[in-house]
Amino acid sequence: MKKVFLSIAFAVLFAPLAVSAQAKGDIVDTAVGAGSFKTLVAAVKVAGLVETLKGKGPFTVFAPTDEAFAKLPAGTVENLLKPENKAQLIAILTYHVVAGKVMAADVVKLSEAKTVQGSSVKIKVEGGKVKVNGANVVSTDIDTTNGVIHVIDSVILPTVNK
Repeated sequence: MKKVFLSIAFAVLFAPLAVSAQAKGDIVDTAVGAGSFKTLVAAVKVAGLVETLKGKGPFTVFAPTDEAFAKLPAGTVENLLKPENKAQLIAILTYHVVAGKVMAADVVKLSEAKTVQGSSVKIKVEGGKVKVNGANVVSTDIDTTNGVIHVIDSVILPTVNK
């Protein structure tokens, strides 16, 4: 009975974002097609990461929505998109990417995951919800030709070691 409940809970909690099933593309094309990742896609372009995220992979991307970027303090996104801040932008974007294809059923078994940026993100399951560094995972298992996208409601930032 517990196993059935967990299966139903996963199905409800991890219902994928509505992305066109017939046009499964790579991570970038899928994000563009979804329409709710305009800021993320613009940042990926400015950072020069389009070809990487269109590459073989596989990658797992914790993708912040446009609303997630809007939560940042005023002027933050515009500042990050300036050419002189490209290294910082790359660090933030690659902090949202994990090498390999990690589906939701596996994410919930982890307490952390090493990102492409080099640092690890903390993963926590609390009250039936999954959090990555405090950001809520709002949709999961958006399958792409080179990985998977999990949608988060906040931009996660790598810690700066001083």
